[in-house]
Amino acid sequence: MGLDVGSRTVGVAISDPLGWTAQGLEIIRINEDEAIFGLDRVAELVAQYEVTGFVLGLPKNMNNTQGPRAEKAREYGQMLVDKFGLPIDFVDERLTTVEASRMLIEQADASRKRQKQVIDKLAAQMILQGYLDGKGKLTKE
Repeated sequence: MGLDVGSRTVGVAISDPLGWTAQGLEIIRINEDEAIFGLDRVAELVAQYEVTGFVLGLPKNMNNTQGPRAEKAREYGQMLVDKFGLPIDFVDERLTTVEASRMLIEQADASRKRQKQVIDKLAAQMILQGYLDGKGKLTKE
C-alpha cells in the first residue's frame, strides 16, 4: 500500500497481488491537530486488500534535507508499524505532487477543484509505482 501523507489528507494507492502495478484508491481525510489519522480506514483497507507492507512518500527538501513534513511522515509510518506490525519503507517524494498536478492538467484537462480531489491519490500511486519498479513487492519475508 502506498501512502502520500499530508496534514489534511492521506492519498492511498494499492498494488495488484503480484506487485507489478499501482492504482490510486482513495483519499482519507485526517486532522493532525485533533490526532485523527484515519487508521481505522487504513485497517479496513489492509484487511480488504491483504496488504503486506506500506510505502510512504518522504517529502525531502530540494537540497536533500528533511524538514517538518518528513518528520510527520516518519511519525505516521511508526503509527502504522505499531498498529499493524507490517514492514514500511520510505521513498523520496520530491515533486510527486507537482508531477501529479501536471499530469492531471495535461492528460485530463482537470480543473483545479477536480485536481484537489484526486491529486493525493495520484501522488500515492506514483510513490508506490516508483517503489514497485525499483524494489518490487514489500513483504515481511
